[in-house]
Amino acid sequence: MLWAEMGQGFVRARRPEQKRQRREAILAAARELALKSGVRSVSLGNVAAAVCLAKSNVVRYFGTREEIYLELTAECWSEWGEALAGRLAGVDSAGKLVTAIAETLEDRPLFCDLLGNSATTLEHNVSAEAAGAFKRRVKEVLGEVGVAIERTGIGLTATEAFEVAAAGTIFAGALYPAANPPAPLREVYASDPELAAMCPPFVPTLERALSALVAGLPTLR
Repeated sequence: MLWAEMGQGFVRARRPEQKRQRREAILAAARELALKSGVRSVSLGNVAAAVCLAKSNVVRYFGTREEIYLELTAECWSEWGEALAGRLAGVDSAGKLVTAIAETLEDRPLFCDLLGNSATTLEHNVSAEAAGAFKRRVKEVLGEVGVAIERTGIGLTATEAFEVAAAGTIFAGALYPAANPPAPLREVYASDPELAAMCPPFVPTLERALSALVAGLPTLR
């Protein structure tokens, strides 16, 4: 998308539809920038420049850079929840469940990056309203996923399934950067097979952790 189009004669959005479109444009630009260079490296100024607006105009729609990315994280939660629900139709065992969770997360590197930044940075420097809306969306998605997993009949209650799905996203947020190291570490791992063990494969590692959790939860009832 040519974000420069927004900068041709700036006019303040006044109607609800105009405001919605501008919010969507800001979110789309933030998504594109994060996909290119990682969430942590994108500043409010970067996002403002991408949509050809001054930072003071961007904060009319999002109070901070963190609020932009927290809302984008909420969107990614919804996208992941829908994708996982689509995979659950073919799930009839714990093994297929953990594979579905792991693979749908692997398919969403931006979501994994956002998950890794949520608690450490994105949930800071935001309004209580933005934080509350985000947490409600996460709870809603996990609740829907939990019910869908329970309906597969593999032996988990909706509450246990909620825990498994939540754990999957927590593990993914921590595991993703280790499984996708920066260039200097890739060079180190390539030259030292013993250290290469410090670069865990994403899907198998996540499957193993979730398999242990799925097996253990029923024993705690």
